[in-house]
Amino acid sequence: MQRTRIIPLILLMLNLSAPVTAQKHAKQEEKEKATNLPAVIWRDPGDISTLNLFYGAGGKEHAPDPNGKYTFLKEDLKQSSPKFDVEDGQRVRWRIKLGREAKPETAATRLLWAAGYFVDEDYYLAEVKVTGLPKLHRGQRFVSSDGTVRGARLERRFKEVKKLGTWSWFDNPFTGARELNGLRIMMALLNNWDLHEINNSIYAVDGERRYLVSDMGVAFGKTGNDLVASSGVLRDYANSKFIEKVTPNHVDFVMNTRPFFLQAFNVSYYRRHAQMEKITKDIPLADAKWLGQRLAQLSEEQIRDCFRAAGYTSEEVEGYTKAVQKRIAELSAL
Repeated sequence: MQRTRIIPLILLMLNLSAPVTAQKHAKQEEKEKATNLPAVIWRDPGDISTLNLFYGAGGKEHAPDPNGKYTFLKEDLKQSSPKFDVEDGQRVRWRIKLGREAKPETAATRLLWAAGYFVDEDYYLAEVKVTGLPKLHRGQRFVSSDGTVRGARLERRFKEVKKLGTWSWFDNPFTGARELNGLRIMMALLNNWDLHEINNSIYAVDGERRYLVSDMGVAFGKTGNDLVASSGVLRDYANSKFIEKVTPNHVDFVMNTRPFFLQAFNVSYYRRHAQMEKITKDIPLADAKWLGQRLAQLSEEQIRDCFRAAGYTSEEVEGYTKAVQKRIAELSAL
């Protein structure tokens, strides 16, 4: 009697698991097909001087409504910064990031996009009202009792964009290419010191495999180990050195990521962080000049718009604009 009950139960479990297995196989096949798509890391943006850097890659048409209705979906606890997903009244999904990385990342995406690199469509809102918001595990200090969230970077999410994984600065299809070298220089220009592989994404979209730096929240401070590095600190950024050494054929840009010497006891950690310093070193002079000539086309107003869009004060906007212009001038003078 007991056996006759078990057999139907097993059959039911097999029937329930079949669709799940089929779905996994379908996703795996889709991912394998995507790996055969052409790999791209840069695209000519055309006349850089005409780009609208206030709205960035998504343009005004994709900008979030500051007075719109946003509904909480889920909190993301995987990364270091407070993040959660929402949906607006047009059923568009957004990932909200809070904290010190919200402003620097918004500004950084605009400069990278102007240089021709792929970026997420990021926007900054000083305040956004979210309904159904529970008590957050992280970032609750940025939330008022009425559900108003302060200092939010909103990243537009696209169903048609599939993330295939991450990529390494030292192992990718573009090693030695001018476009990759330009991206390496941009990390130094932005002082984006968290160059872990996890912050680099590969997206399958529009018949391409797009390689991009998808997390630049620690930009616009100073590079260094965990004890001294900063992000979004104008004084630190303006006072930090950009170019380290120039030879007849190569340029080394400043990138300080070597850990505190006591952390050398953790050999793998120390080696991994020390290796990041190589990302901005030994770059062909011709590639540095190429990028400098492109960035020199940006007007002062365009650079100013990057920081206005990120919610910085007028004093900070002017300070960052001058600091970025100074770095571009150094690059152009090589």
